[in-house]
Amino acid sequence: MGAVVADDGPSGVKAPDGGWGWAVLFGCFIITGFSYAFPKAVSVFFKELIREFGIGYSDTAWISSILLAMLYGTGPLCSVCVNRFGCRPVMLVGGLFASMGMVIASFCTSIVQIYLTAGVITGLGLALNFQPSLIMLNRYFDKRRPLANGLSAAGSPVFLCALSPLGQILQHEYGWRGGFLILGGMLLNCCVCGALMRPLEPPKKSDATKEPAEKKAKKKLLDFSVFKDGGFVIYTLAASIMVLGLFVPPVFVVSYAKDLGYQDTKAAFLLTILGFIDIFARPICGMVAGLKWVRPRCVYLFSFAMIFNGFTDLMGSMSVDYGGLVVFCIFFGISYGMVGALQFEVLMAIVGTQKFSSAIGLVLLAEAMAVLIGPPSAGKLLDVTRRYMFVFIIAGIEVTTSALVLALGNFFCIKKKSEEPHTKEAAAEREELNKSEDKTPEDAKVDSIEVEQFLKDEPEKNGEVVTNPETCV
Repeated sequence: MGAVVADDGPSGVKAPDGGWGWAVLFGCFIITGFSYAFPKAVSVFFKELIREFGIGYSDTAWISSILLAMLYGTGPLCSVCVNRFGCRPVMLVGGLFASMGMVIASFCTSIVQIYLTAGVITGLGLALNFQPSLIMLNRYFDKRRPLANGLSAAGSPVFLCALSPLGQILQHEYGWRGGFLILGGMLLNCCVCGALMRPLEPPKKSDATKEPAEKKAKKKLLDFSVFKDGGFVIYTLAASIMVLGLFVPPVFVVSYAKDLGYQDTKAAFLLTILGFIDIFARPICGMVAGLKWVRPRCVYLFSFAMIFNGFTDLMGSMSVDYGGLVVFCIFFGISYGMVGALQFEVLMAIVGTQKFSSAIGLVLLAEAMAVLIGPPSAGKLLDVTRRYMFVFIIAGIEVTTSALVLALGNFFCIKKKSEEPHTKEAAAEREELNKSEDKTPEDAKVDSIEVEQFLKDEPEKNGEVVTNPETCV
């Protein structure tokens, strides 16, 4: 990819860990809620679409599938846009796309037109909001980043609990066309969230340091060097295996309860239980991940969350009554919330701030392929066996396998490799110390004058927020 002047976040700026960062966190909470809950919330309109267009349920289900595919599959495109234009402009355009897709969909006369509008255009708009919001959260928080990730991830279950009932009310009062139109108006709030993403300003540099900085200000649109990082490769492989089975139980648990002979309302209440537990699990897990002893071992906490989730799936496969499914949903909500709170925190810790914009795009692309394979393959298995037990067992095995890949790969590969660079760095530091000891008094005097002048020219700054008319809200 060609090199351009990129908005990669100033490397010399310390994350504020508060201040305007809380406004950024609020914006991330809203964006995460829309991005993950919206594909599920539009499913309440499917019966109306089936009745109007004379199609089957599988045809309408493609709307949610296309939304998710766009959210995950356009990851590299979002990375390129962010590195080229910056987070705020991309999010503002994404908010317009998301809203425009739903508004146009309200005037559609065929299901294919809805695929293109509510699916492709709205999905692209949500993707252009979701990824930049995580990048900005990573820039604004460092010490409190695990908590910030947990709180922003809680937007998904909160919005799911809110948008699904709202969709039913809109459908009852205004029909699917009026509901799509109103939801399109609501998605304009993504533009407001994008306006909150003020870029951080680097500390002012002296004239002597301006020229090197200008030469260094070029960066590739999509940085493939992240694949040289063994930790990133292991994480991408583990995450791709994980999403094969992670989203399967929430899709099939309601049908599982109906298959056991329970009423539709009682079966649907299982998702409410799962979502309610999920709301509290994410921020609590973020707080735990931010503890001094836990944070350096966050990868292993993420592995534990995945093993917990996989084991819950295996136990849920043996449920034979409604009580068993309720217990399954409680524990699945806890483990699912832990995974949701930790997945991007671990990626941020592995690749760092500078490469995160490219890394998240490539990870989401890899996960997109698995998302499109996972639930449909589980459905095929259900058609063949006619038993939900096997669906839950396969999902549990896939998630547990991903946990083992991440934990064992990190323990045996990353830890051993990281020891060698440390020894080299230590040797280099010792060599520099020896050189400094051999300096003459004149050299030491020159160094002290340079340091004194540098401190006068450049006082300590934690990173100021740009407040010019172009960047202020």
